[in-house]
Amino acid sequence: MSAGAAIQIDGERVRELIEREEARLNENTQASDRMYERARDSLAGGVASSYQLRDPWPIYIDRGEGPRVWDVDNNEMWDFHNGFGSMVQGHAHPAIGRAISERYSRGTHFAAPTEDGIVVAEELVRRWGIPKWRYTNSGSEATMDAIRIARAHTGREDVLKIFGSYHGHHDTVMVSIGVEYDAIGEGDDLASIAYGAGIPKATVEQVHAVHFNDAPAMERKLEKLKSEGRLPACVIMEPAMMNLGVVLPEPGYLEAVREITARLGVVLIFDEVKTGICIAPGGATEKFGVTPDLVTLAKALGGGLPIGAIGGSEAVMACVEDGSVYQVGTYNGNPLGMAAARANLLEVMTPAAYEHLDHLNDRILEGCTGVIEEFNLPGYAVGIGSKGCVTFSTEKVVDYAVFKANQDKILCDLAWLYNMNRGIYMTPGREEEWTLSVTHTDEAIDSYVSCFREMAADLVA
Repeated sequence: MSAGAAIQIDGERVRELIEREEARLNENTQASDRMYERARDSLAGGVASSYQLRDPWPIYIDRGEGPRVWDVDNNEMWDFHNGFGSMVQGHAHPAIGRAISERYSRGTHFAAPTEDGIVVAEELVRRWGIPKWRYTNSGSEATMDAIRIARAHTGREDVLKIFGSYHGHHDTVMVSIGVEYDAIGEGDDLASIAYGAGIPKATVEQVHAVHFNDAPAMERKLEKLKSEGRLPACVIMEPAMMNLGVVLPEPGYLEAVREITARLGVVLIFDEVKTGICIAPGGATEKFGVTPDLVTLAKALGGGLPIGAIGGSEAVMACVEDGSVYQVGTYNGNPLGMAAARANLLEVMTPAAYEHLDHLNDRILEGCTGVIEEFNLPGYAVGIGSKGCVTFSTEKVVDYAVFKANQDKILCDLAWLYNMNRGIYMTPGREEEWTLSVTHTDEAIDSYVSCFREMAADLVA
């Protein structure tokens, strides 16, 4: 097709394709169906996390190696899901495997510090330029503890977050996520709404939200809260939003946020659970050249093991060092996790690895953009480092409101089905993005683009 204005997608055609592709996927995942029936007897909903749910049944994975995974039906797939972005190293990486094996024979848990924990911290200092670190067991724990540290440092309780951003599953950050468009609010008066049941109303009322990529709105909100005697302890934000597909910061935005928060004495927390390790050696902090007061890591840090970390300035982390904040956890700095993280940082995620990821990213973006232009699809491809997605929107997504108003959910659902039925394992839903790994090849990228092209051709047939 010739280049021009984006075509109007035929909704009936999309529904027909979804029905066809759902039937195909269900037919090819009968072992998952049987496993789901078994799992429901003992696991709530048949899964370990609500994000693993899928109707009519989840896809149960059996094994992974390098850039591939196999489900319990033995369907082989290129893995672009990568554990919600955790496995940028690829599956069963031999360097990480050796480190885990050697550590296992020497004991896996002592609730005491080990040398590997020091080595990992020294490497994080080098990469982020942030001097003090502590460990957790997940991204949720990392953001929870970072907010507590910010509250202790400032003596204040309220929190400002970016509307629509996800920062884990503890109460304070389970606010203003997944809100329907007509409930977002207008101007600077954005709604604070609990994300699911069980979140105390008092907690929700301590959390305020502003849109991403709007530094003047953040400044106005902070000044207003200050005038009311409710200046927040912190602003917690992803420096690049990673749960609306991928939304990059506009030029100057992060610099303005840094200036505003520093001037008002508000702790700036960069949640790098998704960007850390994945988009540059020092994550988004390095990539965009803006240093927060606190940074949180997890996912890709552990090379497949559940660890997280918090980095902070000398001033902000002083309340941890003097013992006024109890940043604790029996498994914090677990020897097995630290051994894996050490191998991950020093042997796997090397300068050559990031060069390879940049090459793959350029290739997949070029391929997907070519398909969009060939078929005049309503959307665009966006990516950075190992992260990227096709955003089905005729308007550039810069914040949650634009995302909800424009992103075509049904096309995202169809794309997921096409991927799964053609050997591409992907994260479900319009909020998620692909994650490349250092073990991915040009063949894997070409398979992804070929699948996308097949869907595009079927849409306009």
